Amino acid sequence: MSEFRVEKDSMGEIKVPSNAYYGAQTQRAFENFQVSNLRFSREFIAALGLVKQMAAKVNADLGLLDSKVADAIAEAAEEVIDGKFDHDFVVDIFQTGSGTSTNMNSNEIISKRANELYDGDKGPIHPNDHVNFGQSSNDVIPTAIRIASVVAAKENLIPSLKHLHKTILEKGEELKDVVKTGRTHLMDAMPVTIAQEFGGYARQIELGVERVESALERLQELPQGGTAVGTGINTHAEFGGKFAEAVAESTGISFIETKNHFEAQATVDAPVELSGQLKTIAVGLMKIGNDFRWMNSGPNGGIGELQLKALQPGSSIMPGKVNPVIEESLTMVCAQVIGNDSTITVAGQSGNFELNVMLPVVAHNLLESIQLLSESAKNFADRSVSGLTARKDEIDIIVGKNPILVTALNPLIGYDKAAKIAKKAFAEKRAVMDVAKEMTDLSDEELKKALNPMNMTKGGFSE
Repeated sequence: MSEFRVEKDSMGEIKVPSNAYYGAQTQRAFENFQVSNLRFSREFIAALGLVKQMAAKVNADLGLLDSKVADAIAEAAEEVIDGKFDHDFVVDIFQTGSGTSTNMNSNEIISKRANELYDGDKGPIHPNDHVNFGQSSNDVIPTAIRIASVVAAKENLIPSLKHLHKTILEKGEELKDVVKTGRTHLMDAMPVTIAQEFGGYARQIELGVERVESALERLQELPQGGTAVGTGINTHAEFGGKFAEAVAESTGISFIETKNHFEAQATVDAPVELSGQLKTIAVGLMKIGNDFRWMNSGPNGGIGELQLKALQPGSSIMPGKVNPVIEESLTMVCAQVIGNDSTITVAGQSGNFELNVMLPVVAHNLLESIQLLSESAKNFADRSVSGLTARKDEIDIIVGKNPILVTALNPLIGYDKAAKIAKKAFAEKRAVMDVAKEMTDLSDEELKKALNPMNMTKGGFSE
């Protein structure tokens, strides 16, 4: 069997691997864009298959495509959705800015497979005339970006973030009676409970979910139906609306036709918005991960308040060293997501008039960010938060010697007197309670009540 077959397109003949389902236009793009090893993700390819499947069904319902042809296209597209042809999506991410090469990659794969499935008398199924009927790369690729992002966010990211939120709250509740030193400017401050501190982390995650859900509302407006420039040339006037209804029914997600096709195709504002919210979540997770690293630092030369679960040896030369590896993984993911957002931001500026011309890199970076945050949030919850313990004995010693505890004495002895006690306790490395006994006329009962760390976590005046 020959290693190659000859395919034709509008530019002439070209050799294509004999076992490939793609055709001439894909082969040209494959040869033209030998830039990276980056290819479209599984989520994007599935969304692209769904676009082709729903387009075929809607065009058949509108009487514009033969029902047998449409059935064959839909069946072939289902195999694309299921991942059967992922290896045949060979075009680099860094390609034509509209993603035309990948649109044709899908058209050619589906056309070849549909012809194998076809049972009719209307002739061969053409990648442009049938699979791409009533469509343009300029509305197909933006639509696939939106569908893939919304599905990935709803099925993976939001559940992962909610799982992390729940895990943090549960661990905070488990350690609610542990009072530790609060810190501002990385310096000792008034006490807080672990439940209070973890409650702040949980709220960050909760707000992150709300941010994503809000951004998804705009992403659920689909550009499909605008074709080349947003006017809808060469497609039925009802196609966009019916297409969105079909996608909504298939996915169970409330997709609708965009309110303005020119906006939806000329910009990627909605993906940029979602990316910005993902960046915000990444910034929050970076803070949480670094806080965990600080609290776990030591075990003797650092803060040493938390004990993270030992997961693997931490050094190739220092026996017994264990590092906060999950937190380090998490913070690297956050750095990547922040970088991806910078790329998407630049890409969002890079359209002129009726089309953005950095669609493939927007798709790649946005879906990568969703995937990375989804997996790392779950990993952080399961391999770090759920298994950590508090070093209560160490925490109690640190809290007792925290000179800032004298703040609670201000209403009783005044700021200046309290400051002297703090300085003496710090200089002599003694408990504030012992120094206050020596330097004030307050009774033991008054001091115990005022300097009770748990009472200080409840706000107001010590009573």
